[in-house]
Amino acid sequence: MIFLAPLALLGLLTLPVVWWLLRATPPTPRAQIFPAVALLRTLRPHQNDAVRSPLWLLLVRLAAVACLVLGLAQPVLPGDRLPSTGHGPLLLVMDDGLFSASDWGRRIATAQGLVEDADHAGRTILFVRTAPAADGHEIQPPAPRAAVAVRQELDSMRPAPWRTDRAAVARALSKLPHADGSVLYLADGIASPGDDAFARALRAFGPVQEIHFPDASVLALAPAAERNSTQMARLLALPQPAPRSLSVRVHAQDGGTLAVLPLVLPAGAAQIDVPVTLPTAARNRIDQLSLAGQASAATTLLFDEGDRLRPVGLMTSGAADTPLIGPLFYLRRALAPTADLHEGTPATLLAQPLSVIIAPDGTLANPAIRQKVKDWVKKGGTLIRFAGPALAGAQHGANTDGADAAPEAPAGDDIDTPETRTATGSPSADPTADLLPVALLDGSRQLGGTMTWGAPQKLAPFDATSPFHGLDIPADVTISRQVLASPVADLAAHSWARLADGTPLVTHAALGKGDIILFHVSSTADWSNLPLSGLFVSMLQRLTDHANGVTIPADDTLLAPVLTLDGDGVLGPPPPAARGLKASDFVRTAVSPAHPPGLYGPRAARRALNASSQITALAPATPVGTVTSPGGRRPDTALAPVFLCAAAGLLLLDGLLVLAMRAGLSLQSMTKHGAGKHGLSLLLAGALTLPALASAQSAPAEHTPAAPAGTPTGATGAITGTPSSSTSASASASASSSSSGDNGAAVSSLPSSAPAPSGPTPVPGAALETRLAYVITGHDDIDTVSRQGLQGLSDYTNARTSAMLGHPDGVRPGQDDLSYYPLLYWPITPDAAPTPAMTAALTAFMAHGGIVLIDTQGQDSGSQTDASGPYAGDAPGTRSALRRVTAGLPIPPLMTMTDHHLLAHTFYMLHEFPGRYAEQPVWVAREGEAENDDVSPVIIGSADWAHAWAVDESGNTPFAVLPDGADQRQLAYRFGVNTIIYALTGNYKADQVHVPMLLKRLGE
Repeated sequence: MIFLAPLALLGLLTLPVVWWLLRATPPTPRAQIFPAVALLRTLRPHQNDAVRSPLWLLLVRLAAVACLVLGLAQPVLPGDRLPSTGHGPLLLVMDDGLFSASDWGRRIATAQGLVEDADHAGRTILFVRTAPAADGHEIQPPAPRAAVAVRQELDSMRPAPWRTDRAAVARALSKLPHADGSVLYLADGIASPGDDAFARALRAFGPVQEIHFPDASVLALAPAAERNSTQMARLLALPQPAPRSLSVRVHAQDGGTLAVLPLVLPAGAAQIDVPVTLPTAARNRIDQLSLAGQASAATTLLFDEGDRLRPVGLMTSGAADTPLIGPLFYLRRALAPTADLHEGTPATLLAQPLSVIIAPDGTLANPAIRQKVKDWVKKGGTLIRFAGPALAGAQHGANTDGADAAPEAPAGDDIDTPETRTATGSPSADPTADLLPVALLDGSRQLGGTMTWGAPQKLAPFDATSPFHGLDIPADVTISRQVLASPVADLAAHSWARLADGTPLVTHAALGKGDIILFHVSSTADWSNLPLSGLFVSMLQRLTDHANGVTIPADDTLLAPVLTLDGDGVLGPPPPAARGLKASDFVRTAVSPAHPPGLYGPRAARRALNASSQITALAPATPVGTVTSPGGRRPDTALAPVFLCAAAGLLLLDGLLVLAMRAGLSLQSMTKHGAGKHGLSLLLAGALTLPALASAQSAPAEHTPAAPAGTPTGATGAITGTPSSSTSASASASASSSSSGDNGAAVSSLPSSAPAPSGPTPVPGAALETRLAYVITGHDDIDTVSRQGLQGLSDYTNARTSAMLGHPDGVRPGQDDLSYYPLLYWPITPDAAPTPAMTAALTAFMAHGGIVLIDTQGQDSGSQTDASGPYAGDAPGTRSALRRVTAGLPIPPLMTMTDHHLLAHTFYMLHEFPGRYAEQPVWVAREGEAENDDVSPVIIGSADWAHAWAVDESGNTPFAVLPDGADQRQLAYRFGVNTIIYALTGNYKADQVHVPMLLKRLGE
């Protein structure tokens, strides 16, 4: 046993002092007569306090101090030499991948010594390298080879610039015949996929001796997790118990060193950010970062043109920029990680060497400023403009006849001075004269909203000629307002981005040596949610790269390797097996013989593929066999944790013994009288804590199995997400109930007696969105018309109101839950026969605020008394069927609905309520007779509304309406909208009748 801190053993000299202190006897008390306490003479103590500590307790305390001193001296038990593993064939396995370069010299020397020993012993050698070969061929099962051939191969070997493929080695070893041999494995200590199969394959061959190099530094430089102006890289490492001092070299494009950055990796840290604080001009010259004294592909980080910070000017109007709503707020956050931002007035920005200036809405209102910016653009600058209220209000359409005028919009009072005004009110013949790429129409175009029929537009795919080509367009990015370009013949040539309807979103035009680019939306989230998306960041980055003559593709363009790194981190010609890589695959491609780390593509479109780009963290590998040093010795065993745990356990035992003594227990009383169960329990508790303390410091860290690489960390979230979804569904259902207005229509709770579901219950779609429902009659033709009719009515309502309805559902009252639906359409058939369960379900539906729209879809010929009345389809048997289905329902007294009823003006002002047939009476509850705030729970008619509303899959209306055709169908849709609003809001519109009286009384 050796001591790493032998001077700490001087602490043993304190043991006599501890003995003297613990054995010291206090002075004898002095007798003093005090009459007031004479009565205490008669008291007899139940126990006598010990004059000094018992010998056994003193020995416990001395042993605790001795263990503490020995633990601080850090004793180590040297590992013994591993004996020879046999005389059979020797399988020599060597990690020669990305992380073996730091100790490559010792690794080769150790392998040479092992081969020489095997040669002297007359053993056959099978040699396997775990990294894929540079020629890209698959790893083959090893064959017995002579020692001379193995030594020659070791002399010519270099570390590979990619990771090991232990799974492929396991497949190759599985093809070997069974042999009673042994395995020597020179490991790099880094976990990788396929380690379990690799370990089984090695153990199947024979006993495994795993050789570790204790002084090896396994490090890697990876791209920064979040790009910004200072954080350019991350340093990855295996955690070590002591801090480490490292240096990062910053190399320029010409090979020179720009800076040497000192780093301190804290103890136990697995990664640390690498800050590079250099001026922008110097930062843009950085070509690569490398770790000093750690030459390898893993410790070399390459940079390409996309990593440069382009100088970009943000033009301000002089006023303060408001967070979240200011015109520069989203621009700053989009450009800050990838650009060198300069903010200021136009005069300030024009005095700086900038290649791109971004002008939000209203910053180019001054004609003198526009002229200066125009001269700057002609000299090669790129101006990026954004639309807004000022630009929309300043433009005037070129059309004088109004035939193709854009939708009108308020000019607004917040505009500055008009940018483009001529004597005739038309735009200039050359829009670039006003710093616009194309001529614009008056005002702005509103897409979507409560008072419009349109819907927000999505983006169309980018053309191949656009600098945005290859960017993914999120499905949730929509445009709700834009300025329109004047329709000209060459508008398509000026458009870099379009909406789904073909109108331009981003236009451009050349002016001299420069470019003018216009976003037809604002730079805030008022006109679109584009500034809130990652697409906005990518588009601005593409434009800044384009302005600097850099075209970095992100599509399927094939980029050929130009310079690649070898295992020592040196750039050179690509190997013969290297292949081109698609530009869109760089972010997800790991290095391999086919795609080695290096630089790909021409200089203006160069991309860097780094060896550690797909590595997020380094994890130690689980030992495969007996771990030894290169000399064949097992690792030293540190005894300090054992002594320190023993000291802690003895001190704890001392405390428990003192507590037992204070409780009146002694060793003699416990053994003689069998008492002291409480004290024995304390001693037993202390004894049980010793193994727990010892196990906390038991094995060295290198023998601790590592967590499998790639273990998903979000499994718990996936499990807990199910109740969350159910909660959200319940919240949606409650919201639907509260939004149904005064009639309280929609959601009722399930019966409390229902058993709780054992697993996640699917949430009905009607609980997540508002839907209409129809009663399934069992007749396919009628049910199809009901579905098509309610679907057509839902689409019509969505396009013209703020209500958002989903697709309709067919229901069976008594079997399906009706509480999710505000309105139920019920077509009456002659064979309709309600059941008690159906009647009870409809009664509960109406009692909770639901409305039933009953439609006989024509007149019963047997009930018509006046043949000259309005025409209606023949519906024989529906009169008696109507009586049957309503017999058990709580139908209030009815009256014929007139245009004075609330239902006639909930949304549209109607004087008639036709469906497929006109002039048919509609029956509703008499005023004052209905419950639920006088909202009629039933609407009965025979106009056959479903056929009038029906829209087939092709978008056509397959059924004719009589007698007025399209005008009558329009009125039928409007009656349906009024019915839906009536079901959702109840008597809301009735309250407006009292507004004049309330205003009059307030005035009094």
